[in-house]
Amino acid sequence: MQTGIAIQTKRVGLLDTRNSAPKTTLVESRLKSHPMSVLNDIRVLDFGRFIAGPYCGALLGDLGAEVIRIEKVDGSEDRFTAPIKPDGPGSGFLQLNRNKLGFTLNPRKPKGQEVLKKLVATADVVIANLPPDTLKSMGLDYESLQEVKPDIILTTTTAFGSSGPYAERVGFDGVAQAMSGNMHLTGHPDEPMKNFSPYVDFTTACMNALSTVAAIMHRSQTGEGQHVEGCLLASALTAMGGTLIEQAALNVNRIASGNRGQTAAPIDVFKTRDGWMLVQVVGNPLYDRWAKLMGEDKWLEDPRFADDLSRGENAKHISERMSQWTSDRTTAEAIAQLEEARIPCGEILTPQEALENEQVQAMQFLTELTYPTLDEKMPVPRMPMNFSTIDNRIRRRAPTLGEHTDSLLQTLGYDKDEIEELRALRVV
Repeated sequence: MQTGIAIQTKRVGLLDTRNSAPKTTLVESRLKSHPMSVLNDIRVLDFGRFIAGPYCGALLGDLGAEVIRIEKVDGSEDRFTAPIKPDGPGSGFLQLNRNKLGFTLNPRKPKGQEVLKKLVATADVVIANLPPDTLKSMGLDYESLQEVKPDIILTTTTAFGSSGPYAERVGFDGVAQAMSGNMHLTGHPDEPMKNFSPYVDFTTACMNALSTVAAIMHRSQTGEGQHVEGCLLASALTAMGGTLIEQAALNVNRIASGNRGQTAAPIDVFKTRDGWMLVQVVGNPLYDRWAKLMGEDKWLEDPRFADDLSRGENAKHISERMSQWTSDRTTAEAIAQLEEARIPCGEILTPQEALENEQVQAMQFLTELTYPTLDEKMPVPRMPMNFSTIDNRIRRRAPTLGEHTDSLLQTLGYDKDEIEELRALRVV
């Protein structure tokens, strides 16, 4: 199997968003003496679009895989989603395509199929969150890939699953949120509300990455390839699992209650003298500490507040008391007292405030990367995990359109004239 190609890139370390100078973390200092990437012999062809596919590929790239992002000749649609400049790239593209090489290809053309088969022969994993009929027409279905590489691993994502009455329907993150019960319980009783962040897509991508690594391990043990299938609706149902079990068991028929929790209290958003904050109290130990902070015995003696469920049913009274308490304090004062009592809480930040937050900066959760068409460095979230010796840093920015096409074609045996011909035919 062919492994990495010799494309030089500037090493990008984890950067503090307040300062463009690299800062060495404890994890980085360990990596200097024990650098290790667990997937550095794995080649991934990423035909993913939008989030679920590309973020799966990004995570595999973070773990050392050589990930080749394959786009349409004029650029795939997610390259331009939420563009920072009129001609792109999209903000999400910068996040979801770090640690990847850029390649363009039209596999529906005969010569495109030739290129595809040569690429697949060198690959370990193919990612493609495309409808089954589209996969077939592009030669990316599992059977077609196996003809080229019998032990190939194909990771796909559908909206509703590959069989059943909705198998041919298309859908996005929000559709899965709607059909899982989440939107019914988010927002207010008279208006279902979608989560702003596409958590279903990211959950699916994480599960796809985990399952792909499992398939790689399985192949190392058995020599067998695998078709890994993710599903947006299944991921959304997973996130709603406890609520669905409760509904089946108790027929509670819950409705939305804004920010206020329903199975414990206080869980709510509270206004302070200078802003807003969120407090989450779950379980008797935390509630006991909260009641002592309020300095009123009735919160421990009243049977309406005896356990989490009863407190959830009577959460209005607890939230009203908490609102009185926070309204007399600044956010910083309230958080300081709640922290001293060991009660989970946090200030409600704007996106700008999140960028500037001292904890975000101290942990270097964001990596500042340059991009050829952008003047400013972009704060790209790194893989949200730390390892003591595994190198999972962002080592390469998202590629420009087709940035590494020529170099990759050369490794497949194409000479300069053949590459020019493929470009003239708009195969690449």
